[in-house]
Amino acid sequence: MAIVFIPSLLRSLTGGQGQVEVPAGSVRELVDALEERYPGIRERLFENDRLRPTFSVAVDGQVSARRLNQKLEPGSEVHFLPVISGG
Repeated sequence: MAIVFIPSLLRSLTGGQGQVEVPAGSVRELVDALEERYPGIRERLFENDRLRPTFSVAVDGQVSARRLNQKLEPGSEVHFLPVISGG
């Protein structure tokens, strides 16, 4: 099972939980499992079947260039990080 850290922006969908465990072999499978458990979360994370540009995903402490295709191991830690921009 992967450990998912839910950003505060999405906790209204998880009943306030900041961390959940989900069985998944990739980030895409993880989002599918989250959607089953917490309907509406995919819509907040995705746009046109891709991760919204306002989020990045980090797996085991590394921001993933593979994003949704990133493989997960049992015990992997996944963070959906709001992208901060400015000037």
